[in-house]
Amino acid sequence: MSATPSQTLAPPPGIGTRLRNTLIGAFFVLILLVPKLLQLRRNEHSWTFFRILLGLSGASLIILPIGLGNSYVLSLLGMGMFVAAILLPPAKTEISVDEKARELGALVVVNGGQYQPMDADLAAVQLFVAAERISVLDDHFRPLLVVPVNELISARAEESHGSWVLKLVWANRAAEFYYRGIFAEHLARVAESTIQSVMRPALPVIPQARAASA
Repeated sequence: MSATPSQTLAPPPGIGTRLRNTLIGAFFVLILLVPKLLQLRRNEHSWTFFRILLGLSGASLIILPIGLGNSYVLSLLGMGMFVAAILLPPAKTEISVDEKARELGALVVVNGGQYQPMDADLAAVQLFVAAERISVLDDHFRPLLVVPVNELISARAEESHGSWVLKLVWANRAAEFYYRGIFAEHLARVAESTIQSVMRPALPVIPQARAASA
């Protein structure tokens, strides 16, 4: 008489196990989607459409399992999606200084005081200092001036009538940035040293007599 090995059937996973596995999978997918969601949030229309789609999908997952008499795991997931669609923040249309600096390739952002474009009023500006150029942007990140670093001749801060002025000279052009207040000198000096740190040193001029003898 041969003995037949008994086979042990594994019990089906309970609701708690299935819920945990579902939440782990959803969390993993969410991590992968975070970069795309952050980019999507910059477009107001696309972000609104995404929130509506998320809410409708969540509502469908709430109703469908109840109607079919299936597990409530999908209902709980749908409830989470529906609540997330309501609580998600609105579209982020404004850009931060750090994001603008990365966009422009700026190494440092410094206070530019006030700058007066041609035929315009004084505007508070910031200087986005990159290795190749200095971008002058107003409070709304609108470009007012771009200075090529390789054409810069001088960057000098000096006192003038109780305030401080940063003067940039390049390629037969010049620009002045005005600083006022108790921190005027400090801000002007910081901008001066920052710009001078990216300027190329001038090549030494070799006298013609020495050049000829060589």
